[in-house]
Amino acid sequence: MSPGVLRGVDRAAFAVAFAGRLRRAGVAAGLTDVDDFVRALAASPPESMSSLYWTARISLVRRHTDLAAFDRVFAAIFADPPPLPRPSRSTSTTDDHDDRYVRVPADSDASGSGGGLPWTTLPPAVAETAERDTALRLPERRPSALTGLADRPFDHLDPAQVTQLGDALRAAVVGWPTRRTRRHAIATGGTRVALRQTIARARRTGWEPVEVVRERPTRRPRRVVLLCDVSESMRAQATAYLHLMRAFAVVADAEVFAFATTLTRLTVVLRHTSAAEAVAQASAAVSDRYGGTRIATNLRALLTSHHVEAVRGAVVVIGSDGWDSDPPDDLAAVMARLSRRAYRIVWLNPRAGAPGFAPRVGGMAAALPYCDRMLPAGTFQDLLVVARQLQSVTCTDGRKWPTLTPAPRIIA
Repeated sequence: MSPGVLRGVDRAAFAVAFAGRLRRAGVAAGLTDVDDFVRALAASPPESMSSLYWTARISLVRRHTDLAAFDRVFAAIFADPPPLPRPSRSTSTTDDHDDRYVRVPADSDASGSGGGLPWTTLPPAVAETAERDTALRLPERRPSALTGLADRPFDHLDPAQVTQLGDALRAAVVGWPTRRTRRHAIATGGTRVALRQTIARARRTGWEPVEVVRERPTRRPRRVVLLCDVSESMRAQATAYLHLMRAFAVVADAEVFAFATTLTRLTVVLRHTSAAEAVAQASAAVSDRYGGTRIATNLRALLTSHHVEAVRGAVVVIGSDGWDSDPPDDLAAVMARLSRRAYRIVWLNPRAGAPGFAPRVGGMAAALPYCDRMLPAGTFQDLLVVARQLQSVTCTDGRKWPTLTPAPRIIA
């Protein structure tokens, strides 16, 4: 019978030392993996270097990408290994023993371990204490890929990065606020007596209302309507805004539109399960993409279409830089009409976050008095803030947001 590869070696110490070398090489060998390795060595002691290789590989490697690093470490240790210390029974005494072993109490020497522990197989953290710095080393904290992309302009991102950040926008749109409706539903803790249901049950008790049925108002998610400017001046932001619109269309059941010179409804298209496919179909559906801008004409088209009921009592979000070929007076008139129907009007301007920004463009200056809030939306970090802001559209005291004070109106 073969004497075995690790005969006379402490299996736990060897497993810990070997796992430490693997971790320094980048292999994620944790405590559970080390325990599996020790149990595997005990269940099937390796008789050859090949069996030791496969036992260690099956126990310590969990990812295919770690195979190359594991092979390098194993080859570096066992390519030309020094002879393992094996004490001789004839020379091993209580007074004279190899300094690489420390005697420990043992019931029998039948195991062939020599009654000692091979310190040469201890982890380097113990064996090389005097040779290296023992200061605690903490892992270096680095920002995630999403954090690194959040502040970059939209035109510096590739399609894969835009899709990744679009998924983050969808995850951020949670807890969409609800509104109290005029309808009531049966509820045990309701404060209002449901007369019809109470009288109906009283028929079975001699018209005595023994069981009083209560009800309370039902709540529904607040409607939201989003309009995205896809004209030439919004080329860099158009795709990112479509991802924002898709997040609200999927999570908040929003009505979404894109406009340049004409108005295009994208609600059904953007509810596709694949974000990339949804944005691609939306881009193909907009025939006048990257053309001129007619904000007043498109808002008027929305208010005269059969989708106008979606605007009533809804939060209307308009994403545009304010450049409009329609006269500012027309935009002011249609914004006044929109504000009478909508619950809130939020304007997203990609240039609002620039230092020294002022709404000097004629269209933006005309629309600003009718907006409840204007938010910067030049980066994905801004859009994440927008998603959180839109979820808090209702103040605690029930009042509307403070209306913005418009800047001096300068027609450009």
